[in-house]
Amino acid sequence: MEKAMFFDLQGTLGGDFLGDIRTFEFYPFAIEALKLAKTHGYLVFIMTNQSRIAKGFFNIDVYHDHEERVVKEMQSFDLFVDGFFCCPHDKGECSCKKPKDGMIQMARKEFDIDIAESYVVGDLGASDMNLSKNVGSKSILVLTGGGRGSLEEFKHLWLDVEATIIAENVLEGINKVIRSTK
Repeated sequence: MEKAMFFDLQGTLGGDFLGDIRTFEFYPFAIEALKLAKTHGYLVFIMTNQSRIAKGFFNIDVYHDHEERVVKEMQSFDLFVDGFFCCPHDKGECSCKKPKDGMIQMARKEFDIDIAESYVVGDLGASDMNLSKNVGSKSILVLTGGGRGSLEEFKHLWLDVEATIIAENVLEGINKVIRSTK
């Protein structure tokens, strides 16, 4: 079985945590963090809720154009992720909108992943940390994006969940994982 890291996109790797993929730009340290996870034996997946698609702000084709832009930018740094998953839904009966586990289950269809040794990495307790609890993985809460507010004023949305690691940013979080496994 393989270990994996499931990274949230907005607010974790870059961009505005309340924004969408159309304006996404990586934080200066994010590519290094993703590469570090890969070089230390983790499968790397990106998962993003993009509810503005369902709300009609843009369509799935526009989303795919921007996903391709983000993937090409990663590839320009010789970074190749193992999967990129999007939930385009707003509310309703989908199984993929975080904190539901649909995007992780999509990854598990392709890879034999040891969830207990894997991490969900994100800035929002209500979606990312609750997802980690729902699947039984470890977690990294980053304080970029909505992380600080999630930990302080919005902690009531994930009261019964504790992040395995809390880090200032995604690079610090990955470094903490690596140091803890040595």
